[in-house]
Amino acid sequence: MKTMLITGASSGIGRATAIAAAQEGWRVIACGRNEERLAALVEEASTIETRAFDLSDPAACATALGDLAPDVSILNAGSCEYVDVDAWDTALFRRVFEANFFSVTHCLEQLLPRLQRGSQVLFVDSLARLLPFTRSEAYGASKAALYYLAKTLEVDLKDRGIVVQTVSPGFVRTPLTDRNDFAMPMRVEPEDAARAILRSVHRRRATGYFPALFAAILRGLGALPSAWQVSLCRRMARRQAVAS
Repeated sequence: MKTMLITGASSGIGRATAIAAAQEGWRVIACGRNEERLAALVEEASTIETRAFDLSDPAACATALGDLAPDVSILNAGSCEYVDVDAWDTALFRRVFEANFFSVTHCLEQLLPRLQRGSQVLFVDSLARLLPFTRSEAYGASKAALYYLAKTLEVDLKDRGIVVQTVSPGFVRTPLTDRNDFAMPMRVEPEDAARAILRSVHRRRATGYFPALFAAILRGLGALPSAWQVSLCRRMARRQAVAS
């Protein structure tokens, strides 16, 4: 039985992916901080086991992951906070980057030495990295950094036979997006996200996006000259301000 490691598995995309993977026959190692939610996840399938720890703590990562060599590692854990440029807070950036970027590097530090040829590492970033959306300075930058990290690893791990992948979701109904106070076009359910992620795992493609139509629109807009992107996002920000 092949093993799939999933971070951020206590809720949202990670939880749905853990359940879907177990239903496919994977041995799933579900990682997260919330022990109670992880315990509930175990009840979903006998092939799910859990490890509760803080991904932002390198020592905790070493203890939790130091004995693992999963066939597939889905690095999904993350957070989102929005920036108020009139009340700039560097600590906010540190929190977001710790959750979205450095937690991934802590995991990689433990996993990479033991990964075998044919192993897969899949990074869950975000379509938000494609455009300069209002108030997304911290979140978008962290996801852009994660994407760049993945692509450089794709270069450096190619000769070792390790498959490095990215998946960029749009809006997914999760506890994080439930806090948003703005329109979220084409938002999908966590189960839809899980299916998209597992498709990427099976196809072993370097880059994936979902939902397809929303991703196509944003990728098209992301190909526009930067001045056009800024102008478009300014108009969107004004509309958002009026709506709120």
